[in-house]
Amino acid sequence: MKTTSALFAVTFATLSTALPALAADCPIKVGVLHSLSGTMAISETTLKDTMLMLIDQQNAKGGVLGKQLEAVVVDPASDWPLFAEKARELLSVQRST
Repeated sequence: MKTTSALFAVTFATLSTALPALAADCPIKVGVLHSLSGTMAISETTLKDTMLMLIDQQNAKGGVLGKQLEAVVVDPASDWPLFAEKARELLSVQRST
């Protein structure tokens, strides 16, 4: 349940910060925050793959509002405090690049 809530929160926050990208001629970045290492990797790697597949499918349909989506994959390594740090990084650092 925590993973689903975290995924929703990060996805919503990432998409809500994508508004400046809509004005510019650049892709819309989507944060994909799932453990690819550590104890949770066995279940979360599949979630990462699913997100990448869905992003590819949406891009094949023309993206969102005519802009392509770009996945920004981050591995919080099954460490809860690192999840929070990486989420903040996605919202601040990746937003400005």
